[in-house]
Amino acid sequence: MGRVNNRTKVSPSRAAYKSENRKMSNADRSAYFARREAAKILRRVLEGDAQRRAIASIKSLVYAPSVRNKKGTFALVCKTLKYLPVIKDVLEAADLLSNKWKRQKELIYVIMYDILLGQKAHLAGDAEKFLMRQQSALQSAVTQLLSKKKANNIEDLITRGDDDPGVSRPRFIRVNTLKMDVHTAIEELGKRYPVLKDDMVPDLLILPPGSDLHDHPLVADGSIFLQGKASSMVAVALDPKPGWEVLDACSAPGNKTVHLASLMNGKGRVIACELNESRVKRLQHTIKLSGASIIDVLHGDFLNLSPKDPSLSKVRAILLDPSCSGSGTAAVRLDHLLPSHVEGTTSGDDLERLNKLAAFQRKALAHAFSFPAVERIVYSTCSIHQIENEDVVQSLLPLAESHGFQLDTPFPQWQRRGLPVFAGANHLLRTDPVEDKEGFFIALFKKKQNTTNPFPRSLNIDKSSRYRSGDVRNNRALACPPTKISKLRLYQYALSTRTRWRKNHSIQN
Repeated sequence: MGRVNNRTKVSPSRAAYKSENRKMSNADRSAYFARREAAKILRRVLEGDAQRRAIASIKSLVYAPSVRNKKGTFALVCKTLKYLPVIKDVLEAADLLSNKWKRQKELIYVIMYDILLGQKAHLAGDAEKFLMRQQSALQSAVTQLLSKKKANNIEDLITRGDDDPGVSRPRFIRVNTLKMDVHTAIEELGKRYPVLKDDMVPDLLILPPGSDLHDHPLVADGSIFLQGKASSMVAVALDPKPGWEVLDACSAPGNKTVHLASLMNGKGRVIACELNESRVKRLQHTIKLSGASIIDVLHGDFLNLSPKDPSLSKVRAILLDPSCSGSGTAAVRLDHLLPSHVEGTTSGDDLERLNKLAAFQRKALAHAFSFPAVERIVYSTCSIHQIENEDVVQSLLPLAESHGFQLDTPFPQWQRRGLPVFAGANHLLRTDPVEDKEGFFIALFKKKQNTTNPFPRSLNIDKSSRYRSGDVRNNRALACPPTKISKLRLYQYALSTRTRWRKNHSIQN
């Protein structure tokens, strides 16, 4: 019963549509469905914004596989959000949102945009007919609103700036080298666009602003991914080697996960951990699209993974890209269209949310240090806030040091580094949301040499000789010390080894 109700919120009955379908052109039919798809997305966006809850970006929601008319839906969502304050004022003045239509208010908002400012197409469907019958009340409400605000037209009522502050942003394309080499991708894309190769990320290409590749065949078959430069720098900073085992701690939607598999040339193992069930499905879709065969999806909480788990004993690198405020990608996400941005609503709730995010981020990074075989850890966010970035790193430096880790410098040639709030912050990397089009933060932790074992691995110790007489030439007297050892334990171990050697030596003599 619930499924039927959900469908009727944004869709007419099949019989109603059938009768209207005979009168609609293809363009009208496309617009009809785009309004309903836009209403579904608008509901998710507005609910998430009202609760200050992290949701997928408008673009990612619109360009999901389930949305048929992507361009029309995207335009409707963006334009409806842009004019939403005016639309709400008109509906309130006309007193048109009764209890019945309040349950479908997102669809009403979308149709109102089309009536007031849209394409004036044939408006089919119960909601459209209801609003068309109220045109006189709507026109009266618009006139009153213009008079009250001393405006000449509806456009004058919008105080917002550009529709998209990132309109001049170049289009970055990451080549999925599991399916296509970079040279071939340049040749294929070069047939339609001028293409440049990025100077830092080896598999990243740059196309002119406004290049729309969402329907491009290479995107559809997973040969290329639409991924920003800063986002693509994260996996490269980790620098996983072919044959390694790598853990992606918070992996959905999976762009960085499949990038890891690509950088590893499809050799080794990537463990993709994700807690949220719906995001696991998105992750699995991304993996399938990429063609990566070395990725194992782990549906669970990274914080609950045991460092003593034998299946994780060979993990040598961890990518930790935890939940964050997303403040560095606000322009990419089109957050400037959201009501909270327009109203400028920042409150104690926002600070409380940042504190909760930072607490989780600290726990996750602290947990990453505890995996015994790990040599490299990248901690990254798409946040501009110090509390999620430098403060998290600084608070865990003593713990990192105790596990043998130190900060290293990813992309040394990159000019923009961490905020100078502690010694060593110059190792950190920042990208600017305006200058670099995305605001990311990257910290690279690298294990110091010989911190887990004071005896060189090159000794090639034979463990079977642990209790045999010492053979100095083969270094067997040093066989198998504990991996972590205090000075006292080291002295006791050396003393017992010497005693055993003397005892065995005297027996041999």
